[in-house]
Amino acid sequence: MEQLLEAVEKILQDRPFGYIQRFVLHQSWLGKTYGEMANGSGYRSEYIKEVGSQLWHDLSEVLGQRVTKKNLHLVLGKYHQDSTELNLHQPQEEFITEYRPEKVFLDSFLTNKMDFPNGPVPLDSPFYINRPPLEQLIFNEIMQPGCLLRIKAPRKMGKSSLLNRMIAHARKQGCQIVYLDFQEADEDIFASLDKFLRWFCVNVARQLNLVPSLDDFWDAEMGSKVSCKIYFEGYLLQYVENSPIVLALNEVNRIFEHPNIAQDFLPMLRFWHEQAKQDQTWQKLRIVVVHTTEIYIPLQLNQSPFNVGVTVSLPAFTLEQVQSLAQRYGLDWAANIEGAKRLASLQAMIGGHPYLVNLALYHLRQGKMTLEELLQTASTPTGIYSQHLRELLTLLQKEPQLMSAMQQVVSVNETVELDAIAGYKLESMGLVQLDGNQARISCELYRFYFHQQLVKQNTANAFGTSIAKKPQKYSLVNTTDILPQFINLQYFKQYLEMEWPQWQTSAVPLSLIVCEIDYFHLYSDNHGYLVANNNLQRIASTIRNCLKHQATLIAHYEQTKFAAILPQANADIAIGVAENIREMVKALAIAHANSQLDPLPTPIFSVSLGIASVKPSYENSPSMLIAAAEEALVQSKRKE
Repeated sequence: MEQLLEAVEKILQDRPFGYIQRFVLHQSWLGKTYGEMANGSGYRSEYIKEVGSQLWHDLSEVLGQRVTKKNLHLVLGKYHQDSTELNLHQPQEEFITEYRPEKVFLDSFLTNKMDFPNGPVPLDSPFYINRPPLEQLIFNEIMQPGCLLRIKAPRKMGKSSLLNRMIAHARKQGCQIVYLDFQEADEDIFASLDKFLRWFCVNVARQLNLVPSLDDFWDAEMGSKVSCKIYFEGYLLQYVENSPIVLALNEVNRIFEHPNIAQDFLPMLRFWHEQAKQDQTWQKLRIVVVHTTEIYIPLQLNQSPFNVGVTVSLPAFTLEQVQSLAQRYGLDWAANIEGAKRLASLQAMIGGHPYLVNLALYHLRQGKMTLEELLQTASTPTGIYSQHLRELLTLLQKEPQLMSAMQQVVSVNETVELDAIAGYKLESMGLVQLDGNQARISCELYRFYFHQQLVKQNTANAFGTSIAKKPQKYSLVNTTDILPQFINLQYFKQYLEMEWPQWQTSAVPLSLIVCEIDYFHLYSDNHGYLVANNNLQRIASTIRNCLKHQATLIAHYEQTKFAAILPQANADIAIGVAENIREMVKALAIAHANSQLDPLPTPIFSVSLGIASVKPSYENSPSMLIAAAEEALVQSKRKE
């Protein structure tokens, strides 16, 4: 940071750049608002804003382009291109090497290990992205006597990071902080309302450095809620200093899982908030409730605390915010218009979800993959999101109703009306966005992945059922144990037709591999069904194992021919998969033994493969893709 400040000081030369200007530049670089700067420095917000406006004006005049607080990273990241206008007394190349802002970040990464994106963003981290006007809104609201503030968002959207900044702000304003995370409570705490409220009161007292003295205020005959109110009113709010108390309740959704607690605890919070309108004692208490998206509990609306106070919903990152964060990760290619266009493809895939964005930028910063490679493998088992996606899939599989609801959502491009509980749970997981009971998928990553998983599950079930209903025939297709794991050609073509419109909008490559076992019909004719069937199973299993981590669907048709669709895979990736199939089948070393025909080209079984790759559009179609792959297969067989 010092290098950046020294560089700006040289740029401004004789213009004002004292302590206050350096402070504003530093805080702006970290993404702080003028209000945050004022609260932390003792200066008035209006004065801080005036200093900032003058600083951006001076930089704009010197650099010859408009500088604002929002585009600070972008402009300073490119200022070396205009260095001839700066009249610096050192060679341009040397100046760039020493003072380039991206290099400030790169140097810090070399000396300080970059943490894997997980958990709340630390208060002093440059990787926190402000989402105006949310931060200023909660900073202002928490200073209002008796306020009730609710922060809601799906998981991993940044609720805890925002809450921690609100707590830091409140602490600087002289508030006492009580922070409770309901995930820390043992399950038996929720056994009864009385046990829960006693646990609640004891924890609040200890954080206020007071002896709990619970038995002096608890009266079983008056009931737990009244006892809890008396405890707060007659003890906690009386014996603390005159400073306000911020009661920050995180992961309140844990309470939603226990209706016997929620139906009393949540209206109690509402009543306390209403008490503050007429009782100065209760005005000292400011309540902050943080939970995962919308709640669903069997309460009347006027009983719930969540139709009062101020509600803050955390939105996804905009493309501009993603670009700013990319630069903070040291990805200098993201600083220009072309970089923004590349990041737009990432935005389209993950919808600006903060955790998914940070995970992508972290891996790109490691330099082990390109953005294009990341997008191609994003929804596959080998992609960077595989663990995150598997965790979500595991949660869905535990509740068949949710799996069914998710299947409805991913099967269409429009909104779908869902059962209220299913919609709430899917939104809580971050999988859908709700407008009433109308649900839409949160991002294309989830659509790709869950469509693949659900189609695989449904086709396996449907195909297994159809096999059970058909009479046994003397056929290599219907009497094996391994081949029913494949779908038939008819379903395969239907799947392509159904998915084609979706792939057209995603603008990512798609590949089709067609594979045929060479000369297998001759082997079957000469060696009989049982021997041929056994070897067909071995080869089919090998082909499936080579494809299962890349392909969405694998079809078996025409006895010894297979086809697989590889979404988000370009020609190079498909060729690599095909070569792996060829080598693995050869490695089986199944011989054409005792053949009475003319010598075959190879002594062991091999496969021929045809590959076609395309970016789906309105100018092409699934039938064209299949025809191209079939033609490639024919050409492959001619070369043998």
